[in-house]
Amino acid sequence: MRLRLNAAVDFPCYHGAMTDLMKKALAAIGRWPEARQDEAAGMLLALDRLGETYVASDDELAAIDEALAQAARGEFATEAEIEAAFARFRK
Repeated sequence: MRLRLNAAVDFPCYHGAMTDLMKKALAAIGRWPEARQDEAAGMLLALDRLGETYVASDDELAAIDEALAQAARGEFATEAEIEAAFARFRK
């Protein structure tokens, strides 16, 4: 059974400074279905693994530069390409 959170829940095991917005987000997530909670937890843990300062790799910087160049040339995804990209995340 998964612990369901509500807005009145404190997090006594958390020793850092949790913002009010984070408390509100965790309370909201506590009302989600279990699978969606697990997805959210996975995203937060992925961010945690990045550490406090993220440094993009050379490949990532090159991809960003290429994306900016495509935008400058007016090359944007079609509606069908955008829908296909979002569909992959809805699975």
